[in-house]
Amino acid sequence: MARGKARSLAERHPERWILAADQIAVLPGPPRRLLDKPGHPEVAVEHLMALSGRTHDLTTGVVLLHPARGREHHAIDQQRLTLRAFDRQEAETYVRRHRPLECAGSHRIEDAGIKLFERIEGQDYTGIMGLPLLAVARLLREVGVL
Repeated sequence: MARGKARSLAERHPERWILAADQIAVLPGPPRRLLDKPGHPEVAVEHLMALSGRTHDLTTGVVLLHPARGREHHAIDQQRLTLRAFDRQEAETYVRRHRPLECAGSHRIEDAGIKLFERIEGQDYTGIMGLPLLAVARLLREVGVL
């Protein structure tokens, strides 16, 4: 998804570095379940109920593309997130107040969603917010921009 975003801008910005990222949440199975951006409050609540009291993986792909030079660099950031058990009313209240409708997994750590979490495991917590800054800085250093 991140590669597609970057390439969609290549024609308009052929001489520039393009940075793009996207993420998915995956609830281990069986069956494995992909929890993408919900788009609607009802779907967000269902995602949160599926995650209540469980651990899931949040994976963020980052692409740095220079169209004219034909160079593409990428990184993958992965977080393992455990949400505490909560009831439907708490999930509905969170979704109504904070509207995490464009968030994979239907949660955000940068708002009241942090109270839904029990544990966060990973190398770079900024990846949970959608742009893992340690990975971005590494890619920028690789190409001499940073």
